[in-house]
Amino acid sequence: MHAVTDRCTKVARNFNMERLRNNYLFPEISARELEHIKKYPNAEVIRLGIGDTTEPIPDIITSAMSDCARSLSTPDGYRGYGAEQGDKELIYSIFSVQALRKAIAQTFYGDLAVRDTEVFVSDGSQCDISRLQLLLGSNVTIALQDPSFPAYIDSSVIIGQAGDFQYKTGKYRNIEYMKCGPKNNFFPDLSNTSRTDIIFFCSPNNPTGHAASREQLEQLVEFARENGSIIVYDSAYAAYITDKSPQSIYEIPGAREVAIEVSSFSKSAGFTGVRLGWTVVPKELLFSSGFPVVNDFNRIICTCFNGASIIAQAGGLACLSPEGYKAMLSVVDYYKENAQILLDTFASLGLKAYGGVNAPYVWVHFPGSRSWDVFSEILEKTHIITVPGSGFGPGGEEFIRVTTFGRRETILEASARLKSLFP
Repeated sequence: MHAVTDRCTKVARNFNMERLRNNYLFPEISARELEHIKKYPNAEVIRLGIGDTTEPIPDIITSAMSDCARSLSTPDGYRGYGAEQGDKELIYSIFSVQALRKAIAQTFYGDLAVRDTEVFVSDGSQCDISRLQLLLGSNVTIALQDPSFPAYIDSSVIIGQAGDFQYKTGKYRNIEYMKCGPKNNFFPDLSNTSRTDIIFFCSPNNPTGHAASREQLEQLVEFARENGSIIVYDSAYAAYITDKSPQSIYEIPGAREVAIEVSSFSKSAGFTGVRLGWTVVPKELLFSSGFPVVNDFNRIICTCFNGASIIAQAGGLACLSPEGYKAMLSVVDYYKENAQILLDTFASLGLKAYGGVNAPYVWVHFPGSRSWDVFSEILEKTHIITVPGSGFGPGGEEFIRVTTFGRRETILEASARLKSLFP
């Protein structure tokens, strides 16, 4: 508690901020890493925690961004504000005459009837999650996977959808936690799930790496239809799917009436620093009054956003050219090979690991252990940063998440260190 001084204003703190349990997960991990480096200044720390890409962006993509940036220094090439929803005029020889919104609709949604006018280009899916929260407001009820990406919970708390944090259960009141673990094939028991207005669902899931099957998603869509709920579906890792699991919620019949999909170029194209994503809001998705959700989201975007950088959008167009798309997926394959190395490592140690096949994360089980204790032991003895599973919700206790983003030599070194810790 901070002491009150004469220098305080008369403005009360947002009460919802006081409900947040602790620091956001990843800055907390960075702080612990800094403490570790101070303790071991000569240690070579391996970062397999925060899911940040490491491989260079293919030249065909960066060349397009470079050309766009240079054109801004010319009278004919300079441009100011673009369309908030995504550029409809940006044209480069690398990708004929198609605009980014249309290219996203055609490349990622093919014959799924997604229109370019339903695609909203943004600066990343995490930013869009917060914009969607602003759209939905504080009076809706929410459900989410447990474990799940912490931004869903934290944004729900900040906007006022959640109640107080319950230390005994590790959960917030007024949030429906849908347990997703090995015992239920990482999919919630919907027969025992309470009805909520909004369902946050990520597939392939962060942190577990599980990609929901077609049958599972059919159940989810039907559940939402029966309850009149809206699914906010995060498909940021869809490019990593190698089996027949759906890459989009719109592959499921009826999903256009109940689902919003957010996605990103961050983990498929290495745009974690470039910042480019999109959200799809179908015309058929309606509020209880019959008003189209897309109309309100368009207003949110126009009010809160001035559009993604045209340089980033040029890179996005290059990603979706035939050559760029092939180059992008080759980097994805590189991370998948890293995943196999780590999966083999944990298997050799007798540890049960999940994920790594359809997602760039390996979810490792340490039965009977607290995840922060496992995190600390691995960091102390091997100088490897991981992520404690409990940071993703109470369902993550006893697990750690290991990212497969990394240079090959780093992944191999991490494998060797882990084998020395768990001989």
